[in-house]
This record gives sequence, C-alpha cells and structure tokens, in this order.
Amino acid sequence: MNTPEDLRYSSDHEWVRVEGSRARIGITDYAQDALGDVVFVQVPELGAEVAAGAGISEVESTKSVSDIYAPMAGTIVEVNADLDDAPERINADPYGEGWICVIEVADAAALDALLDAEGYRKLIEG
Repeated sequence: MNTPEDLRYSSDHEWVRVEGSRARIGITDYAQDALGDVVFVQVPELGAEVAAGAGISEVESTKSVSDIYAPMAGTIVEVNADLDDAPERINADPYGEGWICVIEVADAAALDALLDAEGYRKLIEG
C-alpha cells in the first residue's frame, strides 16, 4: 500500500495534506483498495461548518457505501467537483486527483492528533 510520508492520517482512513491553515482531505490507498471500484462520490457542501469526526462525504463502490469523516473541525472551502463525472479518480489517484475537499482548519493543534505515515502503516498492518 502506498502511504506517502508527507501526509497525516486518521484512524478512519482519511489522509490530510496540510496547506498552510488548510487541509486537503481524501481517502487512503488502503481505503480505496478495500472499497473496490468507486462509482459515486457525494462531496461535502461548500461553506459547511464541520466538527471533527463528523461525516462529510459518502463514497459508493461496487461493494458498499462508506462515510468519510472530517479529521478535524473547520469550514469546507473547496470541493473536488470533478469527482461527479469521474469518481474512479479515487481509485486511480487517491493522493492526487482523487482528493475530496479542503477544510479551513479551526484549530491547528488538531493536526497533531493525526497519525504520521509510520503510525498509519502500523494501524493497517496490525
């Protein structure tokens, strides 16, 4: 499984790329592999205030529907509308074109609670 060193991870299998005061969010390579072929993505509502751990999105695959959770509190400031027409980007490029949304982080300290790449690898291997 691909687990980039420069990202942070939640125990719910979301990745976080810190971009200043913002966090770009997607699901991990492990999660997309477990889901199978993604056929639909419900992106969050732009401008929505989200609480840490709250459901922000749904990813539907040929196997199941999975909720995507906010790794931290904040405001949705960008969504990947391209997933409407190409949900398979989550499978093809989970850490690139398959991102789901960007959150303006309410409290930067929340990022410290996320796993680093080594911690995430231990989680999925354990």
